[in-house]
Amino acid sequence: MKTANKPKIALTMGDPAGIGPEIVLKSLREIVKFADPIVICDYEYLRKEAKKNKIRVPDVFYVDMGNIGKRKITKGKVSALCGQVSYDYIELAVLLAKQKQVEAIVTAPITKESFHAAGIKFPGHTEMLAALTGTKEYAMMLTGGNLRVVLVTIHTALANVPLLITKEKVYNKIFLTALWLKNYMKIKKPVIAVSALNPHAGEGGMFGKEELKEIIPAIIKAKKLGNVDVIGPVVPDTLFYKANKGMYDAVICMYHDQGLIPLKMIAFESGINVTLGLPIIRTSPDHGTAYDIAGKNIANPKSFIEAARLAAYMSRKSK
Repeated sequence: MKTANKPKIALTMGDPAGIGPEIVLKSLREIVKFADPIVICDYEYLRKEAKKNKIRVPDVFYVDMGNIGKRKITKGKVSALCGQVSYDYIELAVLLAKQKQVEAIVTAPITKESFHAAGIKFPGHTEMLAALTGTKEYAMMLTGGNLRVVLVTIHTALANVPLLITKEKVYNKIFLTALWLKNYMKIKKPVIAVSALNPHAGEGGMFGKEELKEIIPAIIKAKKLGNVDVIGPVVPDTLFYKANKGMYDAVICMYHDQGLIPLKMIAFESGINVTLGLPIIRTSPDHGTAYDIAGKNIANPKSFIEAARLAAYMSRKSK
């Protein structure tokens, strides 16, 4: 039964060969303080994990998919089984959110290699969630400390990035970011900085023309949105210093590592991934399955707890 004033949030177990089950279990005692969690899992596997690691958990609701059964899971090892079961948990969580049975979902880490071994071709959570919800325009935002970064390109080779940056993509990320900041953070006129791609913002085209051809036209278009201050293109070597000082409400980054390196420098243990543009609320910890420490009972649940806290906050603000 849902507790008054506490949002109902679905938590997925994640890849069973990684730290997902451990951090979910370790998080529950804190999460029940501000939300009513529903854990989507293989209950017997999770029960054994709690017993092995001597993790005391509160009485919460579990949805047992029973999709591991007696099959063996080897910690820290890629497998088609792990890919399929972790996909199953996410698919059910999305269904519950779409049916309004939960107010938000928080997903534990998955492994892309295991996804691919299972024949699931999505490059990551973000793309899969967009497909499951029928969302065409979406964005990955990472938040931690004083930084919020939104990526124009996500999981692709660095060599592909210049070709993937278009006026439409940059503009759409600015639009989705402004919408999120207004709707959930209640910032009436957000300040959004747009990063350049090239050194010195291309130096007038000497070091690349992406700024002139795609990024600047997107910024000019975004300035017409109203009630949003769009700044850029800002040279990346000074951008994040200013952002960390609180000069911007969010930063639009051109590629994955441009945004994630500075964010993880200041919020490695507490970073949160938020998917913008979905018809549902979804957050996750900003880290992976950590195969190197899986099964050692040393994983830090802080990022997962903060992801759940933000999901609960967003669910209250959306009403």
